[in-house]
Amino acid sequence: MSYLRFVCLLASTLTTAAVLMAVAQSPALQRGVSVQMAVTSNAQPVPSADDEDAWVVTVTDTGKLFFGARAVTSAELMEEMKINPRRRDQTLYIKADARAPFADVKMALDAARVGLFDTPVLLTAQPEHPQPGTMVQPKGLPVRLSPPASSEAMVVEVHAPAAELPAVEVNHQQIPWQDLHNNLIQILQNRSEKLVVVTADDQLPFAQVARVIDVCRSTGATVLSPEPRNQ
Repeated sequence: MSYLRFVCLLASTLTTAAVLMAVAQSPALQRGVSVQMAVTSNAQPVPSADDEDAWVVTVTDTGKLFFGARAVTSAELMEEMKINPRRRDQTLYIKADARAPFADVKMALDAARVGLFDTPVLLTAQPEHPQPGTMVQPKGLPVRLSPPASSEAMVVEVHAPAAELPAVEVNHQQIPWQDLHNNLIQILQNRSEKLVVVTADDQLPFAQVARVIDVCRSTGATVLSPEPRNQ
């Protein structure tokens, strides 16, 4: 074997080894169902959503539910929450399609209540442009399910829009969409706890509800989901 051929073979071997090491050191991304996630600007990093044992519920644009990679009905999802063992520190991640009716996303939130998840996370996409080959860290909007301890929680209602933007009410007073952020800041500034209960019409696409939750999060408020009315 010539010296030049030996050098080329050695370089190829080292390159292959480096690639294998990089793959081995990368986090194990959980196999799941792809959806078109809603875009938000104030989501927080949730790297554990990519853990191999992460609990992920997916809601497709047609309202189909998946627990991990397995299709389930709403009743089956509730049962999965009851019978599957999990770590006490685990979080439930809800990966909803931007076009999914909010009624179907609420089914996933109700399942989180059954599973005693206090603060599930709604996974969202971000308006970022990472470099090619860069691993994008998952982000999401935490939503607390436990009722507020105080009566100071304000209520933001999101209604089916007559136009592209949703109709919004704050404490039962309708306000222009563009005023929502400033209105929340003004109301919350003197409160000891910044709590906002967000309700939305069932037929609204999840993207519009996520947009409102995102604005609430931008004020530093904790967002709560109301309990089902039949409870």
